[in-house]
Amino acid sequence: MDAGKFTNPTSYHEAITSDQSSEWKKAMIDELDSIKKNDVWDLVELPNGVKPVGCKWVFKTKLDLNGNIECFKARLVAKGFTQKEGIDYQESFSPVSRKVSLRIVMALVAHFDLELHQMDVKTAFLNGDLYEDMFMKKLEGFMPEV
Repeated sequence: MDAGKFTNPTSYHEAITSDQSSEWKKAMIDELDSIKKNDVWDLVELPNGVKPVGCKWVFKTKLDLNGNIECFKARLVAKGFTQKEGIDYQESFSPVSRKVSLRIVMALVAHFDLELHQMDVKTAFLNGDLYEDMFMKKLEGFMPEV
């Protein structure tokens, strides 16, 4: 499929009513399967006085070298921007390396003529630890069996 005239949906409704709805539905099921496999959440009643965080689907296509659509990706993200530091959470960070660390590793690889390998962890952010309980609204298109 040529991605030239294609735009990624910006909402759940756009995705499920698009010509590629079956691909987007499969991508959403894959994401929900990853969430279930990693035991990310429990379906519970919302406690009194607790304001849940919203969530939304984010859709993106991956292109091959020729610019054709290679795969459809759907990520379920929390609308964390609605939370307030010190009230809903204490601190936030993303564990990524600094440029200088990467440069040192590259220099060591070159100096000692080592092999360097790269890897990607598809569900890296599903494996983080939360120190506060977080309650999220049910997502649009929620499937209770997940």
